[in-house]
Amino acid sequence: MAELPLLPTSLVGSYAQPDWLIDRGKLADRFPPRVRAKELWRVAPEFLAQAQDDATLLAVRAQEKAGLDVLTDGEIRRESYSNHFATALDGVDVDNPGTALDRSGHPNPVPRITGPISRPQAIQVDDLHFLRSATDRTIKMTVPGPFTMSQQAQDDHYGDPGAAAMAYAAVVNAEIRDLFAAGADVVQIDEPYMQARPDAARAYGLEALNAALDGVTGTTAVHICFGYAAIIHERPEGYSFLPELAGTPVKQISIETAQSGLDLGVLRDLTDKTIILGVLDLSDPAVESPGVVASRARRAFELFPPEQLVLAPDCGLKYLPREAAYGKMRALADAAKRLRAELRSSGEGVPTPR
Repeated sequence: MAELPLLPTSLVGSYAQPDWLIDRGKLADRFPPRVRAKELWRVAPEFLAQAQDDATLLAVRAQEKAGLDVLTDGEIRRESYSNHFATALDGVDVDNPGTALDRSGHPNPVPRITGPISRPQAIQVDDLHFLRSATDRTIKMTVPGPFTMSQQAQDDHYGDPGAAAMAYAAVVNAEIRDLFAAGADVVQIDEPYMQARPDAARAYGLEALNAALDGVTGTTAVHICFGYAAIIHERPEGYSFLPELAGTPVKQISIETAQSGLDLGVLRDLTDKTIILGVLDLSDPAVESPGVVASRARRAFELFPPEQLVLAPDCGLKYLPREAAYGKMRALADAAKRLRAELRSSGEGVPTPR
């Protein structure tokens, strides 16, 4: 891992895909796909992989130019954060999908579990290799969490939601191990449904998350949010599931605070974790000033030393116009520079490798 400054900056995962690659109008006019949605791609199938490579390079260069410290591949090859992985597994039927309620309460076509869930091969290692070849900065890959995938599926095999979640945990664990072996610096597990369905998360989701992390020694993160701002417009006053993560082996916890104006007191139980602090409001394409972003980050200094903070957007940038996505990344990086200078001048902190 490259040496990181104090208050490193990172995407949560996704970056805005180019209009020439994906039909962004169709993307925004529907709920995030859980089964394949090949109709979203504008490029012919025989040229799609090449086009996705090119767009991934553009996403990497945009992050570098903006000044981010921890880079992702922008999830450019994905129709949604979860379906890229979930539909590559054995034991699920995506051609004859089932139905499950999305976190908004609307029914959505989902993979139908018809047999034992297994992973025929590594799913994102090639994507990791491509990202590693494109940059010498610290890199992060994201995978959907086992609990969230179990909530985005119709179970016609296990007959028990906990058993299905644990089956997903096994394949996520194998994928995470392969990603670290292939050179990932950070692997982030996306578990937004832990916030959406906290009772089930407590009943069996936490056990599944722990199983997904079993034996993993690299730097791991878990992202919990209130949903894409472009899809879920109302924000609750606080998290329904967060302190429960204190006992998990995950190193970093990614939360959103900008759009919700979250009371950061909810983090008091997590002071031994590194917090990936969402400080970019994605409900508005207007680019915040670095001063506004910095002020959101300063709120966390009362609870956490700067050494335990990573600055990030609230969620993925997928649904923002590309110009807005880039501008917000630049504001994020500039805010971090401003805060580092303040800490140096006050003697409260110096750039420190993580």
